[in-house]
Amino acid sequence: MATPPIIDSFRRAGQGHVFAFFDQLTAPEQERLLAEAAEIDLAEIERLVNSLVRPGASAGVDLSDLAPAPYEARPEFGGDAAAWAKAKTAGEAALRAGRVAAFTVAGGQGTRLGYDGPKGTFGVTPLKKKSLFQVFAEKLRAAGVRYGRPLHWFIMTSHQNHAATESFFVENRFFGLDRACVHFFRQGRMPAVDFSGKILLESRCSIAMSPDGHGGSLRALDRSGALDLMQREGIDALSYFQVDNPLVRFIDPAFIGWHLLRGSEMSSKMIPKAYAEEKVGHFCTQRGRNVVVEYSDLPLAMQRETDPATGKLRYLAGSVAIHVLDREFIRRMASGGAGSLPFHRADKKIPTVDAAGAPVKPEKPNGVKFEMFVFDALPFSKNPVIIEALRREDFSPVKNAEGVDSPKTCREDLLRQYAKWATDQGAALAVDGTGLPAAEFEVSPIFGYDDDSFADAWHRLAAKPAIAAGLYLE
Repeated sequence: MATPPIIDSFRRAGQGHVFAFFDQLTAPEQERLLAEAAEIDLAEIERLVNSLVRPGASAGVDLSDLAPAPYEARPEFGGDAAAWAKAKTAGEAALRAGRVAAFTVAGGQGTRLGYDGPKGTFGVTPLKKKSLFQVFAEKLRAAGVRYGRPLHWFIMTSHQNHAATESFFVENRFFGLDRACVHFFRQGRMPAVDFSGKILLESRCSIAMSPDGHGGSLRALDRSGALDLMQREGIDALSYFQVDNPLVRFIDPAFIGWHLLRGSEMSSKMIPKAYAEEKVGHFCTQRGRNVVVEYSDLPLAMQRETDPATGKLRYLAGSVAIHVLDREFIRRMASGGAGSLPFHRADKKIPTVDAAGAPVKPEKPNGVKFEMFVFDALPFSKNPVIIEALRREDFSPVKNAEGVDSPKTCREDLLRQYAKWATDQGAALAVDGTGLPAAEFEVSPIFGYDDDSFADAWHRLAAKPAIAAGLYLE
C-alpha cells in the first residue's frame, strides 16, 4: 500500500513522528489522524517555531512609547452631542440599507460555569432563563423589524461544540429568525509543539490540537466563505462580540455610525475600568498606532497611574471585545501576508504520549500553543475609532460559576438595565442604591433591546403595567 502523500510531507518537514503509530491504528483512527494532519500548514508551523519557540526567539511585549489612547467621550461626560447624534443617524441609515451583520465568537464550553454544553446555550435571564443565544437572536429579530431589514448573523463555533450548537438552533426553530440568515462555521485549530518545535500527539491517533484564539475568527470568516457571502449581500460592516455577554449592544446605530463616518476599518468600544487592576485589556497608543495591552502585560505601576488633573486612572479605557470591522479589512488581515495578525506563544501543560505511545499527563508546561488575538488587528487598521460605552448598557459577562462575572451578577445587571429603561419612562419602581429593583421582572428583547426600542414599545402600550415581581414584557 502506497504511503499517503501527507505523511511524506510531514517527514520532509521533520514531523514524521506524528505518524509513528500509523500502521498500528484501525482504519477509522488512520482517517482521523490524516484529517487532523490536513488542517496543519507545515510552513506556518516552521515559521512560528523559528520566531516563537527556538532559543533566542522573541516572546516579550514591547511597552516602549505607550500612552493612553484617545476616545470619543459620551455626551453626558463632555463628548460632542451633535457628533453623536450625527453618528446615530448614519448608523440607522446603514441598518436600513442592510449594510450591517452580527458576528458572535461562540467556540467556548460552559466548563467554568459548571455547565456541560456550548456556553451560548446557557440560561441567563431572570425569569425565563433564556439562553445567551436566544437573547442575541431576539435582539436581532427586533432590530430587523425596527429597521425593516433582516440582519445576517455569523456564529463561529469550535470543533468541540459545532454539532451541539447547530442542533440547539434547530431544536428551537432558530428562535424565529430566518435560518437562511444564520451562518455557522468552525474556528481554526493549531497543533501544539514541544519546546524543540516537534508537533505533539494527544494520543496515538490524534494530534494535540487547540483553537487558534479569538483572532483566528478573522481567518475563519475568510476560509468559510462568510466574507464572500457578505459581499454578495451588500454587507460591509460586521458587529463583533463574544457569546458570554448578554448585555452587549451589538446593534448600536451610534457605534456603527462613528465607524462609517470616520472611514474606520476597525472600531472599538471602551468601558472605563471599574478599578485599577480590573482584568481587561488597555487601549493605548504606541508610535502613532492604537494598540491593546493585556492586563497581564501592563506593569501594575502603570495600571495604577492617575491623571493629576482629574484624579482618574490614566489608563482608563478598558477593552471588552466589542468591535465593528470593515469586511475588506478582515479579508486583508486573514490573508496571511505582511500585516496580518501575529501569533502569540502560550506555554501549557499538554497531555501527550511518550515514544511507546503511553499517555503522559505533565505536571508542568511541556509545550507551546499558538493563538491570535482579534485586538492585534487594531494597529493595522486605518482611521480606528474608540468610543466610550457604559458598563450598565454593554458589559456584564458570564464567565465564572460564582463571584465576579457570574450568572448572579449578570442576572442582577440585566434587572438593573430593565429597571433603568422602565424608570426613564416614568414607571414607579423601587430600586436600591445600585439600581437593582426589589421586584424581579424581565423584558424580552422583542419588546425592547435598548433604551430607544423600549421607550417606543412602552409608549405604544394602551395601559401601562405595574412593575411587579413576575412581570414579563414581550
